[in-house]
Amino acid sequence: MNTSTRQIECTIPILPVRDLARCVAFYTGPLGFKLDWGGEAGSRICSVSKDGCAIMLSQRDTIAEPAWAWIGCEDESLFETWRSNGVKVRQAPRNCTWAYEMKFEDLDGNILWLGTEPRRDEPFEDQIPS
Repeated sequence: MNTSTRQIECTIPILPVRDLARCVAFYTGPLGFKLDWGGEAGSRICSVSKDGCAIMLSQRDTIAEPAWAWIGCEDESLFETWRSNGVKVRQAPRNCTWAYEMKFEDLDGNILWLGTEPRRDEPFEDQIPS
């Protein structure tokens, strides 16, 4: 019997993709993830990770709408790395009360929403000035 009060080990976003091999190359290339498992010829699912945090990619015949994944970052260095690697920017960096955030798109339009702690030395864009 488990005496721990913790019941959830982890959560992992599963993003729909049209071409698994192409997306594995994108995630392990410009995004800098590593392939953990799956992704071989004929596979329809895999796991990629960066700094011990995983995202699963699941090949689908059709994608009704893109998925979103929040990626909490220690600092904003990944913002510039991905931008300089040519990853499509969905939203430029903005400072909000919940995070300093930036959004990117993968090859299938899934949103990778990166965020760090909010910048305390800049105004928050989600607040209306009085």
